[in-house]
Amino acid sequence: MAKCEQCGNESDWTFTVGIGGKTHIFDSFECALFTVARPCGHCGTRILGHGVQSPMGLFCCAHCAQAFDAAIDGQPPPS
Repeated sequence: MAKCEQCGNESDWTFTVGIGGKTHIFDSFECALFTVARPCGHCGTRILGHGVQSPMGLFCCAHCAQAFDAAIDGQPPPS
């Protein structure tokens, strides 16, 4: 029986995910996504997909990318 590295549950239903030469053990996709999905550079939401790339980083959506850029420039965020 293996142990999920995110939540600590021990289960016969664990699976492994290999990323960047490291192997992770999880018992659910929820735990895997929380651990390996990158966070948005503005709001912190885990990015499940391509996201929006800008010179300032990776964001979950265009709104967050614009809001982050506006905050850097000292402007009010877009509405």
